[in-house]
Amino acid sequence: MPILVVALFSGCLSAAGNREDGLTVFAAASLSDAMADLSAAYEAETAATIMTSLDASSTLRAQIENGAPADVFLSADTTNPELLVAAGRTQGPVRVFARNSLAIVVPSANPAGISSPTDLAREGVRVVAAGDEVPITRYARQLIRKVAASPSAPRAFAQRVERNVVSREDNARAVLAKIELGEGDAAIVYASDAAASDRIETVRIPDDHNVTAAYGALALTAGEGAASGEPFIDWLLGQEGQAILARYGFLPPP
Repeated sequence: MPILVVALFSGCLSAAGNREDGLTVFAAASLSDAMADLSAAYEAETAATIMTSLDASSTLRAQIENGAPADVFLSADTTNPELLVAAGRTQGPVRVFARNSLAIVVPSANPAGISSPTDLAREGVRVVAAGDEVPITRYARQLIRKVAASPSAPRAFAQRVERNVVSREDNARAVLAKIELGEGDAAIVYASDAAASDRIETVRIPDDHNVTAAYGALALTAGEGAASGEPFIDWLLGQEGQAILARYGFLPPP
């Protein structure tokens, strides 16, 4: 699995400036696998040709703020899209199109013997995380706060987990790749990413500690043609789009 999957940015720029039937979608890295099928299915139904750029939602939002051409933004949270709404860069509201839960992943051999969330604070455990602005980091910290509040958590649990972080990656898929390569003992990732890998094991998170991530979609262009954002989001929220997302481990919107 590549650490980062991203379309050539210059290609997106050129296509967006010279097309009538193309659709440029900026999507969270955790949607990497699903986007291939989503794109193919949408292209089969419409005149659109979808070009995709994949990275951390925070990185994609910054690119859009700096003028990167995109018709649709699919974020792993609702915070980054809402920032674009507040800046007046959108054609509609943020629409939640999927949800995700979290998973603790370890290399297949589980060399550190991680068996519960509290083990993330054990001395010597190498925890891989993402950058501070990446949505998976905010979700992971919510989970850690929930575990810290439980009677079974060791003292200063959150601080001890933070001390165990050995690297901070660009996005959630890069975090998973580090664990697949055995370059860390454990990480908190999206459940959909964990389910897609056969090179890791998962450690159970109690239901009352887990966190649900809400994925927000935003149209950045107006109109009713193949290159407008809203029709794609409508399709994504429809039966076929939801069926594809479910196949890749995503939960439906509330």
